[in-house]
Amino acid sequence: MQQEVVLAMLAKEPSQGYQLRARMNDALGPLGEALNAGQVYVTLGRLEKAGLVAVEETPESTGPADRDRKVYVLTAAGQQRVAEWLAEVSWPKPDLAEFHLKLIAAAAAGLADPIGIIDAQRRELLRRLRDAQRAEMAVPDGSDAALLLEGIALRLQADLRWLEACEANWTIRRRKR
Repeated sequence: MQQEVVLAMLAKEPSQGYQLRARMNDALGPLGEALNAGQVYVTLGRLEKAGLVAVEETPESTGPADRDRKVYVLTAAGQQRVAEWLAEVSWPKPDLAEFHLKLIAAAAAGLADPIGIIDAQRRELLRRLRDAQRAEMAVPDGSDAALLLEGIALRLQADLRWLEACEANWTIRRRKR
Protein backbone atom coordinates (compact mmCIF):
# COMPACT_ATOMS: atom_id res chain seq x y z
CA MET A 1 0.00 0.00 0.00
CA GLN A 2 1.35 3.40 -0.91
CA GLN A 3 2.25 5.27 2.24
CA GLU A 4 1.29 8.65 0.81
CA VAL A 5 -2.30 7.49 0.32
CA VAL A 6 -2.54 6.66 4.01
CA LEU A 7 -0.96 10.00 4.92
CA ALA A 8 -3.41 11.86 2.69
CA MET A 9 -6.37 10.06 4.25
CA LEU A 10 -5.06 10.96 7.70
CA ALA A 11 -4.68 14.60 6.64
CA LYS A 12 -8.46 14.91 6.77
CA GLU A 13 -8.64 13.91 10.42
CA PRO A 14 -6.87 11.74 12.98
CA SER A 15 -8.23 8.21 12.85
CA GLN A 16 -8.10 4.78 14.32
CA GLY A 17 -6.87 2.11 11.95
CA TYR A 18 -10.29 0.63 11.27
CA GLN A 19 -11.76 4.11 10.65
CA LEU A 20 -9.00 4.83 8.17
CA ARG A 21 -9.60 1.56 6.35
CA ALA A 22 -13.35 2.25 6.22
CA ARG A 23 -12.73 5.71 4.70
CA MET A 24 -10.39 4.20 2.14
CA ASN A 25 -12.98 1.56 1.24
CA ASP A 26 -15.63 4.26 0.85
CA ALA A 27 -13.35 6.31 -1.40
CA LEU A 28 -12.13 3.39 -3.51
CA GLY A 29 -15.37 1.46 -3.82
CA PRO A 30 -14.77 -2.08 -5.11
CA LEU A 31 -11.05 -1.37 -5.48
CA GLY A 32 -10.87 -0.92 -1.71
CA GLU A 33 -12.14 -4.44 -1.13
CA ALA A 34 -8.74 -5.76 -2.16
CA LEU A 35 -7.12 -3.88 0.70
CA ASN A 36 -6.12 -6.14 3.51
CA ALA A 37 -6.73 -4.68 6.97
CA GLY A 38 -3.25 -5.81 7.97
CA GLN A 39 -1.72 -3.69 5.19
CA VAL A 40 -3.20 -0.56 6.73
CA TYR A 41 -1.73 -1.35 10.15
CA VAL A 42 1.67 -2.33 8.74
CA THR A 43 1.77 0.92 6.78
CA LEU A 44 0.76 2.93 9.85
CA GLY A 45 3.56 1.25 11.81
CA ARG A 46 6.10 2.18 9.14
CA LEU A 47 4.84 5.74 9.03
CA GLU A 48 5.13 5.98 12.80
CA LYS A 49 8.73 4.71 12.72
CA ALA A 50 9.51 7.25 10.00
CA GLY A 51 8.15 10.07 12.16
CA LEU A 52 5.36 10.92 9.74
CA VAL A 53 2.58 9.74 12.05
CA ALA A 54 2.20 9.90 15.82
CA VAL A 55 0.00 7.68 17.94
CA GLU A 56 -2.27 9.05 20.62
CA GLU A 57 -3.79 6.64 23.09
CA THR A 58 -7.36 7.60 23.90
CA PRO A 59 -9.46 5.87 26.49
CA GLU A 60 -12.66 4.54 25.04
CA SER A 61 -15.47 2.94 26.94
CA THR A 62 -16.85 0.15 24.78
CA GLY A 63 -18.46 -2.01 27.36
CA PRO A 64 -17.77 -3.39 30.79
CA ALA A 65 -14.03 -2.74 30.49
CA ASP A 66 -12.37 0.48 29.39
CA ARG A 67 -9.49 0.03 27.01
CA ASP A 68 -7.13 2.27 25.13
CA ARG A 69 -7.48 2.83 21.38
CA LYS A 70 -4.74 4.10 19.09
CA VAL A 71 -5.54 7.22 17.12
CA TYR A 72 -3.09 8.04 14.34
CA VAL A 73 -2.26 11.71 13.76
CA LEU A 74 -0.08 13.31 11.10
CA THR A 75 3.08 14.95 12.38
CA ALA A 76 4.44 18.14 10.81
CA ALA A 77 6.79 15.94 8.76
CA GLY A 78 3.78 13.87 7.63
CA GLN A 79 1.90 16.99 6.58
CA GLN A 80 4.98 18.14 4.65
CA ARG A 81 5.26 14.76 2.90
CA VAL A 82 1.58 14.89 1.84
CA ALA A 83 2.08 18.41 0.44
CA GLU A 84 5.20 17.30 -1.48
CA TRP A 85 3.42 14.22 -2.82
CA LEU A 86 0.44 16.25 -4.03
CA ALA A 87 2.78 18.70 -5.76
CA GLU A 88 4.69 15.95 -7.58
CA VAL A 89 3.88 15.40 -11.22
CA SER A 90 4.20 11.71 -11.90
CA TRP A 91 2.99 9.07 -14.27
CA PRO A 92 4.07 5.51 -14.79
CA LYS A 93 7.30 5.42 -16.76
CA PRO A 94 6.82 4.13 -20.27
CA ASP A 95 9.22 1.27 -19.65
CA LEU A 96 9.16 -2.30 -20.78
CA ALA A 97 6.94 -4.57 -18.73
CA GLU A 98 7.79 -8.20 -18.12
CA PHE A 99 5.24 -9.24 -20.75
CA HIS A 100 6.93 -7.14 -23.45
CA LEU A 101 10.28 -8.74 -22.71
CA LYS A 102 8.81 -12.25 -22.55
CA LEU A 103 7.12 -11.76 -25.92
CA ILE A 104 10.27 -10.58 -27.67
CA ALA A 105 12.58 -13.12 -25.99
CA ALA A 106 10.30 -16.07 -26.76
CA ALA A 107 9.93 -14.97 -30.38
CA ALA A 108 13.65 -14.25 -30.88
CA ALA A 109 14.70 -17.56 -29.35
CA GLY A 110 12.03 -19.50 -31.21
CA LEU A 111 10.69 -20.85 -27.92
CA ALA A 112 7.04 -20.08 -28.56
CA ASP A 113 4.72 -18.69 -31.17
CA PRO A 114 4.41 -14.95 -30.46
CA ILE A 115 0.80 -14.96 -31.62
CA GLY A 116 -0.01 -17.69 -29.09
CA ILE A 117 1.58 -15.59 -26.34
CA ILE A 118 -0.39 -12.57 -27.55
CA ASP A 119 -3.64 -14.56 -27.56
CA ALA A 120 -3.11 -15.73 -23.97
CA GLN A 121 -2.34 -12.17 -22.85
CA ARG A 122 -5.38 -10.85 -24.73
CA ARG A 123 -7.69 -13.31 -22.95
CA GLU A 124 -6.34 -12.18 -19.57
CA LEU A 125 -6.66 -8.48 -20.42
CA LEU A 126 -10.22 -9.01 -21.65
CA ARG A 127 -11.08 -10.78 -18.39
CA ARG A 128 -9.63 -7.89 -16.39
CA LEU A 129 -11.44 -5.37 -18.57
CA ARG A 130 -14.77 -7.15 -17.99
CA ASP A 131 -14.10 -7.18 -14.24
CA ALA A 132 -13.29 -3.45 -14.25
CA GLN A 133 -16.38 -2.63 -16.30
CA ARG A 134 -18.64 -4.71 -14.02
CA ALA A 135 -17.17 -3.01 -10.98
CA GLU A 136 -17.65 0.39 -12.62
CA MET A 137 -21.33 -0.36 -13.21
CA ALA A 138 -21.72 -1.20 -9.51
CA VAL A 139 -20.56 2.21 -8.26
CA PRO A 140 -22.39 5.53 -8.53
CA ASP A 141 -21.71 7.58 -11.67
CA GLY A 142 -19.35 10.44 -11.02
CA SER A 143 -17.88 8.86 -7.90
CA ASP A 144 -14.15 8.71 -7.23
CA ALA A 145 -14.26 4.93 -7.54
CA ALA A 146 -15.96 5.20 -10.96
CA LEU A 147 -13.22 7.55 -12.14
CA LEU A 148 -10.49 5.14 -10.97
CA LEU A 149 -12.20 2.18 -12.62
CA GLU A 150 -12.58 4.13 -15.87
CA GLY A 151 -8.83 4.80 -15.81
CA ILE A 152 -8.11 1.11 -15.33
CA ALA A 153 -10.45 0.22 -18.21
CA LEU A 154 -8.86 2.77 -20.53
CA ARG A 155 -5.34 1.49 -19.77
CA LEU A 156 -6.47 -2.09 -20.43
CA GLN A 157 -8.03 -1.00 -23.73
CA ALA A 158 -4.75 0.66 -24.73
CA ASP A 159 -2.86 -2.54 -23.92
CA LEU A 160 -5.34 -4.51 -26.03
CA ARG A 161 -4.76 -2.15 -28.97
CA TRP A 162 -1.00 -2.67 -28.59
CA LEU A 163 -1.51 -6.44 -28.67
CA GLU A 164 -3.46 -6.01 -31.93
CA ALA A 165 -0.48 -4.09 -33.37
CA CYS A 166 1.88 -6.86 -32.24
CA GLU A 167 -0.29 -9.52 -33.82
CA ALA A 168 -0.45 -7.57 -37.08
CA ASN A 169 3.34 -7.18 -37.05
CA TRP A 170 4.00 -10.92 -36.63
CA THR A 171 1.32 -11.80 -39.16
CA ILE A 172 3.03 -9.59 -41.76
CA ARG A 173 6.41 -11.16 -40.92
CA ARG A 174 5.01 -14.64 -41.49
CA ARG A 175 3.61 -13.69 -44.88
CA LYS A 176 7.02 -12.36 -45.98
CA ARG A 177 8.76 -15.67 -45.21
